[in-house]
Amino acid sequence: MTDTSTRGEVLLCVTGGIACYKAAFLASRLVQDGCGVSVAMTDAATRFVAPLTFQTVTARKVHTTLWPDGQAFSSRHIALPDQADVVVVAPATANILAKAACGIADDLVSTLLLAAGDKPVVVAPAMNTRMWNAPATRENIKTLAARGVHVVGPAEGRLACGTTGPGRMAEPDDIHDVIVNLLGNT
Repeated sequence: MTDTSTRGEVLLCVTGGIACYKAAFLASRLVQDGCGVSVAMTDAATRFVAPLTFQTVTARKVHTTLWPDGQAFSSRHIALPDQADVVVVAPATANILAKAACGIADDLVSTLLLAAGDKPVVVAPAMNTRMWNAPATRENIKTLAARGVHVVGPAEGRLACGTTGPGRMAEPDDIHDVIVNLLGNT
């Protein structure tokens, strides 16, 4: 990892949803602000935005799997959150929120969240309004917030599915402001 950060280190976890494109803007804004940004993506996220987009914006390797490249052992599931000052999930799908609330670690991003320990965690939910309003999602958000997770959004508006309501990922500037505030407190 290249350490060019002057403001702090951010681990940006990107999960699969159309709002992935906003995460690229967030990563760019953080880098422009002097943050070091490492990116981890779920397989579903790579279907919306290519890892190369984040690699270009952050000038760092993008992590997409728990399994090490080549023969060398890697404990990136522990090392990445250890190196971060703040862990961010944007967009945070209903799936990753449920995994985080239940402590499930079955892919790179969910494992990174479980390994985050006492690091500040920010989630920016993004999903269909019915999924956001589902009792399970509401309970998962309540559980995460009770554990100290910072929840940013969701915003209301037109969604990719054509409906209107809560579920849009918060704007990158709003998420950025929460991250910068947390970095100022670390």
